[in-house]
Amino acid sequence: MTVYTGAIDVVVNPYTPEIVAARPAWSKDFLGRKIGAGDRLPGTTIEEYLAKMDRAGIARSFLIAAKLGPAGDVNSFALQVETVAELVAAHPDRFSGLVGLDPTAGMAELRHLERAVTEYGFVGAHSYPHWFGLPPDHRRYYPIYAKCAELDVPIQLQVGHCLRYDDARPLRSVGRPITLDTVACEFPELKLVGIHTGWPWTEEMIAVAYKHPNVYIGVDAYAPKHWPAALVHYMNTFGREKVLFGTDYPVIDPERAMTEFAELGLRPESATAVLRDNALRLYGLTD
Repeated sequence: MTVYTGAIDVVVNPYTPEIVAARPAWSKDFLGRKIGAGDRLPGTTIEEYLAKMDRAGIARSFLIAAKLGPAGDVNSFALQVETVAELVAAHPDRFSGLVGLDPTAGMAELRHLERAVTEYGFVGAHSYPHWFGLPPDHRRYYPIYAKCAELDVPIQLQVGHCLRYDDARPLRSVGRPITLDTVACEFPELKLVGIHTGWPWTEEMIAVAYKHPNVYIGVDAYAPKHWPAALVHYMNTFGREKVLFGTDYPVIDPERAMTEFAELGLRPESATAVLRDNALRLYGLTD
């Protein structure tokens, strides 16, 4: 089995004990019960995570200052951009920042995005459409897309279905991959990454990425051994330059992800592109 090094994980949620403590009930119920990853509780220190990255052969991780729902919503949660900025500043050779965005927040969110990129050096943006009940092609996202294009930073959007994060408030699955088709037509200069593979509409996600030069697929949140055959074929052949590796940690452990990725048996040039080269090119990184 091939062992890879120098990989870039483009979807990582910091999950330190302090962050877990801020949402103990949600962490225990969702992470422990819903997706069976209770071994990641009560959290992972940054030092422990760096050691995990080393064992997995991952050189850099993109840390998300995620926003889950509009401010003031009873179930919302936001990881402060300053928290992620401090982690990136402490380990600039290992971490890069992604700023989470709320499409309902108006002009303040555009200033938030610009500050994260220009002052903190964040390399991209991120949003969860289902937490806001707005599909990616909703007009309230358009100012964000315009600002991302102006700043020349990619934006990640969860596509596919969403889970039941809280039984008291199930969220609608608004992120069909085909919605990115409209966005890509309206914003051909915008770099779009449909994360979470688009499952169960993965072939729809492949079709949109194949159609548009500016649309990419993030293969995170699902263990590689469960990736659909069509997705594996796409990344191994004509789509090798359109797919980015990710874990969505703490959902998928990076050591497991890298082990199972190696077991896919991809061509060397395809593996290198997916694991590293595509992220370097898309996010304008030099290493």
